[in-house]
Amino acid sequence: MRNQTISHFRDIHVHAATIQHWNQDYSQLTAGSAESSLTQLTTTGCHVFLEQINQRVVQNGEAPRGKMCFALPTQVPGSIRMQGRDVVDSSLFFLEGGEEFMFHMPTGMELLSITFDREVFEAALEQVASAKELKQLLRQPVIRVLPQRYAQTRRRLLTAFATVLAHDDLASLPACHAALEQTMLDELLQLMIDPACDKQQRSTTSTRSYIVEKCHRTALKEMSEAPSVIELCQRLQVSRRTLQNSFQAVAETTPLNYLRSMRLNGVRRTLMSTRAAELSIGDAAARWGFYHLSHFAAEYHELFAELPSQTKRAALAVSRRA
Repeated sequence: MRNQTISHFRDIHVHAATIQHWNQDYSQLTAGSAESSLTQLTTTGCHVFLEQINQRVVQNGEAPRGKMCFALPTQVPGSIRMQGRDVVDSSLFFLEGGEEFMFHMPTGMELLSITFDREVFEAALEQVASAKELKQLLRQPVIRVLPQRYAQTRRRLLTAFATVLAHDDLASLPACHAALEQTMLDELLQLMIDPACDKQQRSTTSTRSYIVEKCHRTALKEMSEAPSVIELCQRLQVSRRTLQNSFQAVAETTPLNYLRSMRLNGVRRTLMSTRAAELSIGDAAARWGFYHLSHFAAEYHELFAELPSQTKRAALAVSRRA
């Protein structure tokens, strides 16, 4: 049996639910039909996936427990924020298992993610002379490295991944998986122990990212009575201009559009995880603070390029915090 899949989706929520081991939600922020691709492979000690989405998306959730999770942007067409940190093209992302995260993914971005079993990664780490320094470095969710070195590592990782995916000999597949796992470990460790990688680097959450994240979590928590922009400014004790500038810098949209999109995505997840006989469209919309059905339907159609009545019900295997 081959533990690898190549999938194409027209809905980011199905895309997110298909990624193995990860408990996360994707919310679409830009308007239009979603198109995405997901290629994933599981070996004994790691899970690798490559994804690309044609819409701007915010991802939030929890990294798989008992894992060490890395990701490398392979195409960066716009503004990115990972855990509230600014991201440059030569950035390596890291999350420990069980850690909550928020990641703003720009339109058309491609991301390679590699998740190791903690025991596998720590065993490899102990073989490195600078293990103590690397453990300190891995306290950072965004690790900046030398651009040229980063590009070389990214190219080799993608080549190794593509080679295994193209492998047709099932008898020798376990050996190929083991080789891929070792290649991933070696390349990432070599990238981080490179002398040009500053082991003392510190990245802090920006004030703008903090503001957006607080508003994001408020919209999810108070979904049926979402606060207005003015109310959010009062709660956060910031001016409307500061709020506007924060959302523009982090998510490339306005606070009103962002928060409305978050709630529309919430309705969509709710519809897709329930049957029509169990919950009407109107009741699902009301859960997320939409009480005027014609206005709601128009806004839903504008964001997802389909009416709520056209959304396939109970498409997700598991309801995700909806």
